[in-house]
Amino acid sequence: MSDVNTKIEGLVTSNDVVLFMKGTPLFPQCGFSSKAVAILEHLGVSFEPVDVLQDMEVRQGIKEFSDWPTIPQLYVKGEFVGGSDIMMEMYEAGELGELMAEKKVAQADS
Repeated sequence: MSDVNTKIEGLVTSNDVVLFMKGTPLFPQCGFSSKAVAILEHLGVSFEPVDVLQDMEVRQGIKEFSDWPTIPQLYVKGEFVGGSDIMMEMYEAGELGELMAEKKVAQADS
């Protein structure tokens, strides 16, 4: 396994929820990342943001790691969930909230 895969796997397995995104939660650098952050914040879950713009190896590596071509990418308890469109569909159907409850994801500090 390459160093970048090891780094990504470490992030994904050591945090309940990880969002690989462009920018930061306070300053997203694309509309899709902004939408993904808004969904997670609305659900009230604690998540680890990873700004792929700060590390080009991670930016490319995450696409290979998940075999998914776009960013943002959401991982819950080590499992790849999808990008912002899938997140939105799941959120609107109530499935994303159910997944977070089912996986016993930590709530964000208010």
